Amino acid sequence: MTVPGRRSSVFTRLLRHGFTDPSAAERLLDLPEMTPVRGAPVLLDALGDTADPDLALRGLVRLVEAQQLDERRGLLDTLLTAKPLRDRLLGVLGASEALGDHLARHPRDWQALLAYEAADLHPGVAEFEHWLAEAEDPVTLRIAYRRCLLAIAARDVCGTIDVAETAAELADLATATLRAALAIARSAAPEDAAQCRLAVIAMGKCGGRELNYVSDVDVIFVAEPMGGPGGNGDGDNETRALRAATRLASHLMRICSETTVEGSIWPVDANLRPEGRNGPLVRTLSSHLAYYQRWAKTWEFQALLKARPVAGDLTLGESYIEALAPLVWQAAERENFVADVQKMRRRVVDNIPAAEIDRELKLGPGGLRDVEFAVQLLQLVHGRSDATLHSGTTLDALRALAAGGYVGRADAAQLDEAYRFLRAMEHRIQLHRLRRTHLVPEGEADLRRLGRSLGLRTEPVTELNREWRRHASAVRRLHEKLFYRPLLDAVAQLAPGETGLSPKAAQQRLEALGYADPGAALRHLEALTSGMTRAAAIQRTLLPVLLGWFADSADPDAGLLGFRKVSEALGKTPWYLRLLRDEGAAAENLARVLSAGRLAPDLLLRAPEAVAILGDPQGLAPRSREHLEQEVLAAVGRADAAEAAAAAARGVRRRELFRTAAADLIASYGVDQSPAAERDTSAALAGHDRIDHGALVDQVGGAVTDLNAATLSGALRAAVRTQWGDTLPTRFAVIGMGRFGGCELGYGSDADLLFVHEPRDGVDEQVAARAARAVVAEMRRLLQLPTTDPPLLIDADLRPEGKSGPLVRTLRSYEAYYRRWSLVWESQALLRAQPMAGDAELGSRFIGLIDPLRYPAEGLGEDAVREIRRLKARMETERLPRGADPTLHAKLGRGGLTDVEWTVQLLQMQHGWAEPGLRTTRTREALAAAHAAGLIGTDEAGILDEAWVLATRVRNGVMLVRGRPGDTFPSDSRELAAVSRYLGYGPGHVGDMLDDYRRITRRARAVVDELFYGAAL
Repeated sequence: MTVPGRRSSVFTRLLRHGFTDPSAAERLLDLPEMTPVRGAPVLLDALGDTADPDLALRGLVRLVEAQQLDERRGLLDTLLTAKPLRDRLLGVLGASEALGDHLARHPRDWQALLAYEAADLHPGVAEFEHWLAEAEDPVTLRIAYRRCLLAIAARDVCGTIDVAETAAELADLATATLRAALAIARSAAPEDAAQCRLAVIAMGKCGGRELNYVSDVDVIFVAEPMGGPGGNGDGDNETRALRAATRLASHLMRICSETTVEGSIWPVDANLRPEGRNGPLVRTLSSHLAYYQRWAKTWEFQALLKARPVAGDLTLGESYIEALAPLVWQAAERENFVADVQKMRRRVVDNIPAAEIDRELKLGPGGLRDVEFAVQLLQLVHGRSDATLHSGTTLDALRALAAGGYVGRADAAQLDEAYRFLRAMEHRIQLHRLRRTHLVPEGEADLRRLGRSLGLRTEPVTELNREWRRHASAVRRLHEKLFYRPLLDAVAQLAPGETGLSPKAAQQRLEALGYADPGAALRHLEALTSGMTRAAAIQRTLLPVLLGWFADSADPDAGLLGFRKVSEALGKTPWYLRLLRDEGAAAENLARVLSAGRLAPDLLLRAPEAVAILGDPQGLAPRSREHLEQEVLAAVGRADAAEAAAAAARGVRRRELFRTAAADLIASYGVDQSPAAERDTSAALAGHDRIDHGALVDQVGGAVTDLNAATLSGALRAAVRTQWGDTLPTRFAVIGMGRFGGCELGYGSDADLLFVHEPRDGVDEQVAARAARAVVAEMRRLLQLPTTDPPLLIDADLRPEGKSGPLVRTLRSYEAYYRRWSLVWESQALLRAQPMAGDAELGSRFIGLIDPLRYPAEGLGEDAVREIRRLKARMETERLPRGADPTLHAKLGRGGLTDVEWTVQLLQMQHGWAEPGLRTTRTREALAAAHAAGLIGTDEAGILDEAWVLATRVRNGVMLVRGRPGDTFPSDSRELAAVSRYLGYGPGHVGDMLDDYRRITRRARAVVDELFYGAAL
């Protein structure tokens, strides 16, 4: 019975000792079973030192209640008199509800915590094997495993071992468990054991001796017939041995993985084996070696960094490691190493639900995977020539990298500290319920227990969040710095005795990051960062991040070279480096643009001040045609001569082309390129549908069209001023045709034009005609003046009578021609006619003249439809370049631009008279209108639209990458990879891009065959 007044005193003491529910704790202490320890101060002190005093007390009461009467007193007496046991037992009970459940089920297992001799502080595999030796089946093995786990957890929570030692002990316990499980499997099938030598190779965290409390144990199995490889040449003997080994391996996996009355131990995962789950579970050593020599991907060699023989025939296991080690350390020399490395880097945050990414300790930004991946990549790069880096343990490898000068010592120390803290968090989170998780809990009580378990006692939740974010932030920062900062140190003038990357090591790292000419890259870095100037200091700050962005591109060398050229051109301009330093988006945008191909960098290097566009939040937005025309006409008006006027107009065009190209590239490359859907274990199509490519195509087409229209207006003004001042004797209009009239120009498209004029009142027609011809000739001359800018070529071949007809006609002459001589193809060409420059009223009258031709009343007759089909078929056979692959030609190939456009245009000519929505010069608008009018099904419209957008982007991508137009994919591998990246595919997925292009255009051609050549429209 509680003495009056005692309750409030105990209640207060419980609160002071960290209990959150002192009333419940007081009731537990008042239980008859707890009488011997009820008022013991040492017990309350020890409970108060645990991560969760309430949980520890509940676990203790359950354990006491589970004891036999004659054993209960012994437990309680020992608890009061033996401080080491008290700290261990209560520490475990306060940190792990799952181990408290185990002790309640197996009340004698607390005695495993009694020993405290020096030899017990760091048991190894042999000791764990001894403690598991009596296990004869999965159930008893599970119980013995938990008993060992109890001892590890006790040493962990009491601080007897640190987080690295805890991880190593857990790996050693896993090793002993695998050996015990294999022994059980062998005893169950001695005939199988007699037929084969079976080695178990630990991979992942178990192989690296850095295992979690709850984790899959990754393994690979290798076997040979008893007596050696091949069994003296007997192939049947090898087959029998592999079958026997497979049965043993499968039984081992079941023993560890299957759920029993005591639960399961942990899943044994063999999916890191050759061919993954599709490959045989067990292979011979020669079969493993053949696979890794011929088929293995880079990530598989990265996984082998941690391979370690742990069970079975250890001699065979060592042979496996020795045979594969040379391949592991040659992985950085593989042809596809760069693409694989970039792919692996993007896998860090793959498949994390958005709601969990900020709580992910392992895969989230600044998480454990960032540290592990960075260390492993540096090992692969530099371990080729430095055997000291050949460790499967992350922290050991990090120390070796620092000792070798590959990572700064201060950075390594900070990364070591962050990794230890994050791993300690992970351990304590998993220890609570012994569940596999890497998510930081959200509940206040869980966070409080977690913080206290890590020694944060004043404000556990606040301190935990602060420390976690601090370490994660350090990892994020160092993840970039580890790769790139040492490269700058390597080219700096280091004081005698200072360590850093050797020139050879620096070149190895640059090569691994994708630089084809690492020697030149080092020279660029030296030129940018040498000296004590303020500019060099800012460059040393910027370059570690810029180098990473360059490395993420298809052509890092071009990016770095372009950056050097731009920096040298603007080096004395005060705003340039300040812009890059203070506006993060500007630096990243510049890196993306410089490394994406030739067109945008070439434009920028001719006018480096356009860098300012990249730092303005609105700088990438296209300018309106009205705005551009006003600027061009004003520049032309200030020029003294026609040539100077043309140069001024070209200057505006150059800047605006850069703006459009930069916006296109940044939108295309700036999206998340992480894999959208896995196609195999290591490869995935990256981000193909994550932006609206159709909207991007429309934006580019509209921007380039408006820019060229403004440029033509400037050329027209300059041509008129040359001879006539401000007033031409005849009214004059420029009509855009083809893609120009359709507002669908690409970066390298010609401008298809018609010229129309009408004499002013009182002006002789011959005088007017001579003036109009002179204006056209002068416009063409000015636009064709030699320049390094992308040319604006005029093509007037769509005029009446083609090349044989006059370049410019009066409106009345056009009317007479179209009335008497016009052919169906000319009516089709006029579907895209649109006024672009000159006299707007005259241009409008021209459109009124041609509307009846392009949208004929009641549609086309059968003869006209047949003629259009005949012309299309002839074009397919005659105009496709010799040797071109018709499945990959974006303009004339199967399902390409021409296929889609002719199909849409046939619909326009047939139904435009009745459907106003079809009266547009734009292909996609007309296609959408045809769908809205029920002239084409939803699926078919979507297929044609997708193909047209993709083909247009291919042409744009080729121009951006190569700096010259093209209708087919580049043959150069680096250029092809750059086009692939522009189209939204991750590194190493050129094949996927080509396969997708063929698939999409094949579907489009099927629709064209049905709608254009098949059904009567």
